[in-house]
Formats: sequence, structure tokens, C-alpha cells
Amino acid sequence: MAKEFSAVELIVAKREKQELSTEQINWLVNNYTSGVVADEQMSAMAMAILLNGMNRREIKDLTLAMIATGERLDFSDLTMPTADKHSTGGVGDKITLMLAPLVAVFGVAVPQLSGRGLGHTGGTLDKLEAIPGWQAALSNQQMHDQLARVGAVICAAGTGLAPADKKLYALRDVTGTVEAIPLIASSIMSKKIAEGTSALVLDVKVGSGAFMKNLDRARELAQVLTQLGADAGVKTSALLTDMSTPLGKKIGNALEVEEAVEVLAGGGSQDLIDITVELATEMLRLVGQSDVDVAAALNDGRAMDKWSEMIRAQQGDPLAPMQKAKHEHVVVADESGYLNTLDALAVGTASWRLGAGRARKEDPVQFGAGIILHHKRGEQVTKGQPLLTLFTDEAERFERALDALAGGVKIEANPSTEPTPLILDRINA
Repeated sequence: MAKEFSAVELIVAKREKQELSTEQINWLVNNYTSGVVADEQMSAMAMAILLNGMNRREIKDLTLAMIATGERLDFSDLTMPTADKHSTGGVGDKITLMLAPLVAVFGVAVPQLSGRGLGHTGGTLDKLEAIPGWQAALSNQQMHDQLARVGAVICAAGTGLAPADKKLYALRDVTGTVEAIPLIASSIMSKKIAEGTSALVLDVKVGSGAFMKNLDRARELAQVLTQLGADAGVKTSALLTDMSTPLGKKIGNALEVEEAVEVLAGGGSQDLIDITVELATEMLRLVGQSDVDVAAALNDGRAMDKWSEMIRAQQGDPLAPMQKAKHEHVVVADESGYLNTLDALAVGTASWRLGAGRARKEDPVQFGAGIILHHKRGEQVTKGQPLLTLFTDEAERFERALDALAGGVKIEANPSTEPTPLILDRINA
């Protein structure tokens, strides 16, 4: 019979910087999921973990205990290997939209369970729901069948995967414990390991528009995540990528789908192409395909064909025109010079205030709202030239969006020093 503990003694142990045993962690997670351990007790534990941390074994046990509260998907009967990517979230981060069909071109199945946006970071499902008819909810069987038939699926995670994480995630959001690395890592990896992929590449964003603002913290998170993957038998690596300025030139749900399609058509913004190719190459390397020309599949239309197939499989119409916002407002350069600052957080917050994001989980999003950037950071601009165009269905939102941009967009007489590289570091377990 399983040993019984009390929530208070476990909270006190972690408060006093002690290690929790595997048994204690299993008891805590099971009893929190079933409602025996109250939210206020788990809040105290989350704060103790934030302040005092957990070691590698504790984080592994926490992750496995969260997986054990739900079901695990199994794709082992597919005739192809599986690989997935997880991004820690950013502004203009539409990479999943191009990446899933691109990797599937090479005979690798991509089971991409995605989420919705909250705050200034966009959610992949919100973007795809801007496509007329597209359905986010699939049963496990439908997901399996689509993977076997198409090779790529992007859909909502079912309620059966790591239910403990769903409960704890909501609690962290309202208790100031979102930043705790053991809790971030176990949240991400419990879902990804339960999802059943054999290889996983993590895109850990760094900078103002990211969860992790500095490189050291991002590197620490990446190391914990890759170790967790390795401990669970999933081939895992991480790329640390820059999120100090937005990715691409379009931010907002329908706008980001449009831009993803531009990349799949062989065009698009160079930063999007570069990071998509890097991540696809890394995913393929982990499943044993290291000599493939990934960029060619973007240029010759194979990835676009796979995208159309993937969208149609979920009742979407890839050729339907995207929803447009009712109002637009152009911001022009007030002087000539170099656009040395184009801050990701400022742009993301402005897009959110225009209606592209949500403040609470239950809020609706405007599919047409968002921002088009006419220039990227570092480019030369002329006074009076358009810098950004803002889109919303409610014109009264422009004022607060413009407030968010104040200080986040700066033009200077001389170009700034060296540009920030897109890939800042690579971590292998």
C-alpha cells in the first residue's frame, strides 16, 4: 500500500530546501489532481519550488508523476519515425505552421499538439482557426489516422494528457510562480512525453518578447528540458533563438497564416526561412536523416502541397481568403535614420491590445487584428515612410496599442553595432 504523507509536511520540507522523495512527489501530484491537496497548499508548494528549486531527479519524478495522471499516446505502429518541436513562445512565432508540413515531406510524422495564446504571445491554434472551416479538436484515433495518411497534424491536446499539468498551469498563472524552471520544464515535457514522439527539438526563445529574458536562464531551462527528454528516452535537443525583435513581418492570427503561406510558397521573410530550415534540419537529424536539402522542399512546392493536405484533413479551406480587420492605422517614421530598436514585447503587447490576443483563457480573439511591419530592425528608413500598419475591428483600440509601442520603436542617425544572431546556442542532452 502506498505510503501516506501530509501536504503541510511536504511544503515545509521544500521550504527548508530539502529534497522530496519519489514517493512524496507521486503522492503530492496524485492527491492534487484528485482534489485532496487544496489549491492554496499547491500554491505554497509552487512558491517553495520557485525559491528553492529541485534537482534533476526531483524534476524527472515530477514530470513522470504528471504524465501518470493521464493517458499516453502511442505511435509505435506507424511505419515512419515521429519528431516534434516545442517553442517557449514569442511574437510573430509562426514557425510550427511551416515546420510540420516541411518535416513531413521527408517521411517523418509530426504530431504537433499546440495551445492557444495568452497575453502578448500568440497561440498556434488561434492562428489556424483563422482559416475558414479548420478544426482544432481531434480524437486520439483521428490524430493517429491523419498522421498515418498525411504525416503531419497540428491540433489541440486532449483533456486526457497530463491533467495534473492543466490544473497546476492555471494555478501558476495566478500565484506569481510561472518562472519556476522545474515547473516550466515538467509542464512542457509531461505533455510532450505523453504525446508519444520519439524525437523532440525545443526552440527556447530569449529576449524581451520571450518567457526567458536572459541567455543564462534560457540556457538553464534548455539544459533541464533536454535532460528530462533523455531521461524519458526521447531524443531531445534545444536551440536558443533570439526573441528581442519579432519574427517575420506579420503579427496576428490571420496575418501570420498569410506569412506562413508566403514562406511555403518559396518567399517570405529571411529570418522565418532560416529558423524554419534550422529546426527542420535538427528534427530530421534526431531521427537519423542528416543529409537532406530542407530548403529545397520549401522552394519547390513540396512543403506547400503537404500544408494544403494537412489543412484539408481538418476541414479547412487552404484557398479561402483570410478574414480582414475593419480598421487600419499607419504609423510613419518621424525622422530618417536606422530602425535600431523594434522591441518584440512592445509589438506583441500592441498586437494583443488590438484584439489579436486574450487577457483571460475564455476571451475571444479577433482573427484579422494585428500588425504588419514594413521594416525589420536595423533597416534604413526615410521620414514619412510607413513603419507599421495596425489592424483591428474596434478603432478605439488603436490608442492603447500605440501606447504599447511608445519606446519600443526607435530610429537613430547611425546604425547600431553588430546584428544579434538568430541562433544563440545549441544544447544537446
